[in-house]
Amino acid sequence: MVHMFVLFFLCWCRLTGVFGESVSVMVGDSVTLKTDVTEIHEDDDILWTFGEENTLIAKINKDKRIFSTYDDVLDGRFRDRLKLNNQTGSLTITNIRTEHTGVYDLELNGLKLTSKAFNVSVHAPLPILDITRDCSSSSSSNCSLVCSVLNVRDATLSWYKGISVLSSISASDLSISLSLPLEVEYQDKNTYSCVLNNPISNQTTHLDINTLCHTCANQGLPLLYIVLISAGSLMIVVIVVIFCICKKCRKTVQRQEEVRTESALCKPTKQKPKSKKDAVYENIPKKQ
Repeated sequence: MVHMFVLFFLCWCRLTGVFGESVSVMVGDSVTLKTDVTEIHEDDDILWTFGEENTLIAKINKDKRIFSTYDDVLDGRFRDRLKLNNQTGSLTITNIRTEHTGVYDLELNGLKLTSKAFNVSVHAPLPILDITRDCSSSSSSNCSLVCSVLNVRDATLSWYKGISVLSSISASDLSISLSLPLEVEYQDKNTYSCVLNNPISNQTTHLDINTLCHTCANQGLPLLYIVLISAGSLMIVVIVVIFCICKKCRKTVQRQEEVRTESALCKPTKQKPKSKKDAVYENIPKKQ
């Protein structure tokens, strides 16, 4: 009995055309929502509606020669973007934008009632991935990394080791930023990559451990080494300062000694007092 009911339900769905279809498209592209009929009959009526309020955006009545699109509705978001195929009734949306994301309903009234829903998702181009090191969280043996992306929606950010997923995080309909950490050993030889993907595209950035973790390897030295290096550097500075001070003092002392020597050499020599005899004969003219 149950099997018969399931079979009847599937047959009814097939006859009435109650099927849903998910469609993903990139911003700026065109998408065609197909009626799956090769030709519209004279007595067929086709209605295309959009959104939860079922806003009418296109209509075909072949008997009355009506082939119309209503692109001025919803603040004109569909203006100059809707095209109807007059033979099949399929609807094409050109130069599509994110505001065109939503549910499009098809209703075809003719020999049979056909209803079909298209859940259209419009995705913006994926932003650029950025892998950076986090030296503050790195240790002497491990390097901490972060893969991040800005302003993304309806996408998943993942770390891969080879072809295996290590971790992942997803963005919802809202445009947000994502970041995902990873910790590896400095000598790790495995292949790591950060991948951002949505239903229609993906972007991959491979990790170069030697390049990104080189600086972190120096900063990951044990604390004792850092203290010893700092103390040694400080001691060298102190020695240089003391040397400079001593050298300056030595020059000062040497200069003072030179000044004393120069003063002694420049001082006039005292003359010996003249005797009385020299004084008597001093004024007598010498013979020519």
